[in-house]
Amino acid sequence: MADSINRNPHPDFKKVEASRPGWEAEQGFHYTKTADPNWKFGQGRNDLPDAGAGRPHVAIDPHAEGRPAPFNYKLLISAITPRPIAFVSTRSADGAVTNLAPFSYFNVVTHDPPTFMIGFSSAVAEAKDTLKNLLDSKECVINIISETYIEAANSASIDAPFGADEWRVSGLTPDYSCETVKCARVKEAVFSVEAKLESFREWDSRSKPGRKSGTTVFVEGTRFWVREDALNEDKNIVDPAILRPMGRLGGITYSRTTQGLELTRPKFKEELGGLEAYEKLPERKA
Repeated sequence: MADSINRNPHPDFKKVEASRPGWEAEQGFHYTKTADPNWKFGQGRNDLPDAGAGRPHVAIDPHAEGRPAPFNYKLLISAITPRPIAFVSTRSADGAVTNLAPFSYFNVVTHDPPTFMIGFSSAVAEAKDTLKNLLDSKECVINIISETYIEAANSASIDAPFGADEWRVSGLTPDYSCETVKCARVKEAVFSVEAKLESFREWDSRSKPGRKSGTTVFVEGTRFWVREDALNEDKNIVDPAILRPMGRLGGITYSRTTQGLELTRPKFKEELGGLEAYEKLPERKA
């Protein structure tokens, strides 16, 4: 399905890129206040300008007659953003084939045991390199992409034939010091996870009944690798200013993580005022 989608909206991308401002290297990660530090319970949205706030919404049936399945793909990846990216390293069970590729159908789903999901837009029978190797060897390494090698990571998404070496294409360094898997981690990555296959599920296509449209794989993390300068003393926090993670938006757009804000989780009794204060909040009606 994904191969039928033209992700590049520009007839001449390099010309468009040349017209844009240069990389803002000084934009390191930093914290700001929230938009409304004085927000109060029951207030609703803050006062940030939103010219379209009063406009109506459009309901879309994902399976409406005549709606191509790729439309749902393009809509979802432009709306579910930013998405973390799994830069996945795999190798075949016999070690003959290695692969390195980025996937933004990805997230951590639980911490005990540490479990991650990776989504593939293909059936097992039509599996490309990463899925094929992962189901064959039952292991992988997930690397988190940082600003310092975003171009190299993107190059690994090239439409190379099975068996081509994305390590050579990207120029990144395979590190075979992993302790529980045989595939390599990306040496340039600040954070990596060795992982073993836990389970997978294929999905039945709605647009083409009788066919499988995708595969979701669940893997369990067996080792974490964190660059020393990014890790705190208790080994339980990674510094975003060092990690400098890249995210994925729609089309061919990536996002940087250069700004953060902190909000504490409110306490019902101490901060809202308990049931007495809660009962005084106005009801919200349509």
